[in-house]
Amino acid sequence: MLQRIQTIYLLLAGLTLYALFLFPLVHDVTINDKPVTLMVTGIYEYVNGVRTHTEFFVGLTAATAIVGLLPMIVIFLYKNRKQQIALCYSVIFVIVGHSFWMSQVAKGVMGSIQIDTHNWGIGLFLSTISLLLMIFAIKAIQRDEKLVKSADRLR
Repeated sequence: MLQRIQTIYLLLAGLTLYALFLFPLVHDVTINDKPVTLMVTGIYEYVNGVRTHTEFFVGLTAATAIVGLLPMIVIFLYKNRKQQIALCYSVIFVIVGHSFWMSQVAKGVMGSIQIDTHNWGIGLFLSTISLLLMIFAIKAIQRDEKLVKSADRLR
């Protein structure tokens, strides 16, 4: 059913991944004597006090849009709970792969520069939050499956 708690978890997981477009992964890091902000859409530098988009990450941007859509697609497979659980596990693996890709892009941009905790952006934690929400959704779907089986057993 669409009004179950797993729908909320899956919707929040998708929205959390889309929030990567709003929040930086790393901000105010000095590279080549310029303060730089790193987001999934690209690199932003401050030029004459104005934040300018200097490098675009087209592949990462497209992948983020697709990965954010996956939990929302899983919502509409509510009639087949076993398939929904399997796809949730698949989405978890895709999110982990996407997070690894984001970390490799950040390493490539930052090079050997160490990032302090005051430079961390909210975007670093959003993938982890979406993973937790996906796990909560799996647990809720499994509870539903167990409830349906027990109801069938009573008939």
